[in-house]
Amino acid sequence: MTESLYGQKYILKEESHYCIKCYETLFSHNCEVCQLLIGCTSKDLSYKDRHWHSECFLCNKCSRSLVDRPFATKDDMLLCIECYSNEYSAKCNACLKTIMPGTKKMEHKGNSWHENCLTCNRCQQPIGTRSFVQKDANNYCLPCYEKQFAQQCIHCKMPITTGGVNYRDQPWHKECFVCIGCKEQLTGQRFTSRDDFTYCLNCFCNLFAKKCASCTTPISGLGGSKYISFEQRQWHNDCFNCKRCCVSLVGRGFLTSKDDILCPDCGNF
Repeated sequence: MTESLYGQKYILKEESHYCIKCYETLFSHNCEVCQLLIGCTSKDLSYKDRHWHSECFLCNKCSRSLVDRPFATKDDMLLCIECYSNEYSAKCNACLKTIMPGTKKMEHKGNSWHENCLTCNRCQQPIGTRSFVQKDANNYCLPCYEKQFAQQCIHCKMPITTGGVNYRDQPWHKECFVCIGCKEQLTGQRFTSRDDFTYCLNCFCNLFAKKCASCTTPISGLGGSKYISFEQRQWHNDCFNCKRCCVSLVGRGFLTSKDDILCPDCGNF
C-alpha cells in the first residue's frame, strides 16, 4: 500500500519518491565489518562492490582509518599503505628499505631495487633501463664492465661480453671464430688449422687433403682415421680393394697392374 509522504522525510531516486524505511530496504547495503545496515544518514564507502560505514573503513592490521587515505588490498583485506608495504612489498637489494607501492621498481633475477639504488659499481651512475652485467654480486653498466673485465676478441679487438670461444689460449667472439675458407662459424663443429688459419673439415680437405686413388674424394686423416699409402698414391681403408674381386687388401699382400691393385689370386691369372 502506498503511504503519503506529506510531512515525512523522503528520498528522490530516478524520479521516484521513497520514504526512508523503504529506501534503506531497497537500496542500502550492509557493512562488510559490522554487518549492520548503512543507513541514509551514514556515509557509504564502497570498493569493488563491497561497502563500509566510514567508521568501519579501517586497516586490518593497525586499525587506522582509511577514509581519504591511500590503501591496498590483499586477500580481501584492507590495508594502509604502510602496513601493506611492511608486510608484502619487496625490499631494495641496495638500501634494504621497503619499495613502496606506486614507486618505480627495478628487478633482475629475483632481486629488486629502487630506481636510484640500481647503480653501476664502477661509475656510480644509475643504470635505469640500460643493460648491465652482474659480477661478484656487483652491478656494472656495459661500458664499465667492458673497461674493467671483458676480454678482447683476438680477431676484431672488440670486448667479449657474453659467451665467446677460447682457442689456443686466445679469446674470440663466436661470430668471429670462422673458417678462413667458407666463413662458416666453427663453434660446435670439427675444425683444424694450418699456418695459423682455422678451417672447417670440408674446406681443409678440399684445399689440402690428398685424393683417394679409388673414389677420388679427399682423405682427411683427421680424428685418427686410417688410410693406405703406396708409391705416391693413397686410398681410404674402405677403398683399398682388389680391382677384380673387390676383396679388401688392408693388411694383406697385393699386386699392381698399371694403376690397379689386385689380390694375389686375381693377379696370378
